[in-house]
Amino acid sequence: MKVRIGNFLYHHRNVLFPIVYALLFIKGPLLMPDYRVAAIAGFLVAFSGQVLRGATVGLDYIKRGGKNRMPYADDLVTGGLFSHCRNPLYVGNVTILIGAGIASNSLLFMTAGLAFFLFTYSCIVAAEENFLRGKFGGDFDDYCSRVGRFTFNPRGLGETMRSMRFNWRRLISAEYNSAFIWLLASSAGVLQNAWRADEIGGPVATAAMTLLGLSVLGYLIARILKKTGRLRQPVAAQAC
Repeated sequence: MKVRIGNFLYHHRNVLFPIVYALLFIKGPLLMPDYRVAAIAGFLVAFSGQVLRGATVGLDYIKRGGKNRMPYADDLVTGGLFSHCRNPLYVGNVTILIGAGIASNSLLFMTAGLAFFLFTYSCIVAAEENFLRGKFGGDFDDYCSRVGRFTFNPRGLGETMRSMRFNWRRLISAEYNSAFIWLLASSAGVLQNAWRADEIGGPVATAAMTLLGLSVLGYLIARILKKTGRLRQPVAAQAC
């Protein structure tokens, strides 16, 4: 049953997720009495989630988005941070969502919204594991016996980082859009709270507007670089 729910949520997540994101902007009970403290704490938490996602994507490639909006994989990826946690991208996602909820100071999102995403990701992971077990069999079972589903084992992390070449082109190409979305949502939530507190000209609001402007600029630059092919991996020259 959980696998079927996971396949449904995986297929329709591009429609469902933005609807739940809207909870960030619905006026309701505050998470903290001071929105400024919430804004700073939230961005720090969300940024840590983005660092995790960035390190994951930069070290090893995993096909995201599946195939025909269903779980799919050409290979069983076990390198990079996937050797320390089976789902570092989803752990990063949840961390970013928690940060966005704190930054927006939304108790509604931190309860109802976060509960939705935790349930959704648990179902999606069940659907993905069902696919991977069916395709890779014992290799996947062996991987599961060594690496936790959501827990992160830091043992050997330094060696992992040293043994792999970090791919900045892939990181920018894969992450610029998702990073822009959470930065946009979090900044908008902070500005909304500043407006309600009649402090739209205050330092926190100014910082949020600056971050929002830099996010838009970064998004446009990354998109231009990707569209013009400058983020493609250089092809190694063949020996004569």
